[in-house]
Amino acid sequence: FHNTSISFQNIPTKSPPPLQSSSSSSTQLQPIEELPPKLQEIIKLFQSVEEPKAKYEQLMFYGKNLNPLDTQFKTKENKVEGCVSQVWVRAYLDKDKNVVYQADSDSVLTKGLAALLVNGLSGRPVQEVLRVSPDFAVLLGLQQSLTPSRNNGFLNMLKLMQRKALELLIEAEKGSESSGNGQIVNDNSENTSLDSKVDENSGVVASSQNGSEENSSGLGSRGMRIKEKLERELSPIELEVEDVSYQHAGHAGVRGSDGETHFNLRIVSKELEGKSLVKRHRLVYSLLDEELQSGLHALSIVAKTPSEVEAK
Repeated sequence: FHNTSISFQNIPTKSPPPLQSSSSSSTQLQPIEELPPKLQEIIKLFQSVEEPKAKYEQLMFYGKNLNPLDTQFKTKENKVEGCVSQVWVRAYLDKDKNVVYQADSDSVLTKGLAALLVNGLSGRPVQEVLRVSPDFAVLLGLQQSLTPSRNNGFLNMLKLMQRKALELLIEAEKGSESSGNGQIVNDNSENTSLDSKVDENSGVVASSQNGSEENSSGLGSRGMRIKEKLERELSPIELEVEDVSYQHAGHAGVRGSDGETHFNLRIVSKELEGKSLVKRHRLVYSLLDEELQSGLHALSIVAKTPSEVEAK
């Protein structure tokens, strides 16, 4: 996608409507301002296209102009699962520690979807990529141009790209630790958001000691399993598990799920002592991997140690 200018030449357009934000959308879409600048530009361009067919043609144009991926990178680890066509995604960090993507597919349309994400997300900090919610696809207005299976494949591409971004972040953390840094990253760092993975969110309200009965009231079967698993494995001093799936009803990422898809989680445990922020998230993620593989869409996590809580 290097040195390639993509425009809507010769495609009927209209003035783009005001972009939706969380304050004006009935489904509480992610505010447009939180998206990477290039992705915002792409959304505006797609909203300026009047006909669904023109959106489809633009995706085809994207696909034809995406640089091919070298055969050596078309591996199982880089392959997107759940796509109608074969599609591969590669990710790496540039010299400024921004994530860069490359992609390819055996279908021009799927290649166009991949190109849209490559262009919209490349060259941005890992944390910014992780914050992108899959519901931005609603703003693109592609539903009429794509089959349900294509829409699902598009979501899976974003999931893989975000997972690769997280892996790069973890590897960078490992490199920092091996160099003798040894510094523990505080949970007050910048918020991150990752589909089907964990993220930091300082907005979760703290619970009472040892988790109150109030916390567990209203939790469904998945919420109770999450609570019981964390209590058993981490012996938390504080634990709050909050089901906020109702806030995400209608989002592209939760269609077809069992309803318990989004949770806020706050945990205070001695088991987190000596672990960086990334390692704490990896620990929670590994403990809840079975849930993440069976319909849990996203976690919003605050993970602290008793000493960090007492210091405040």
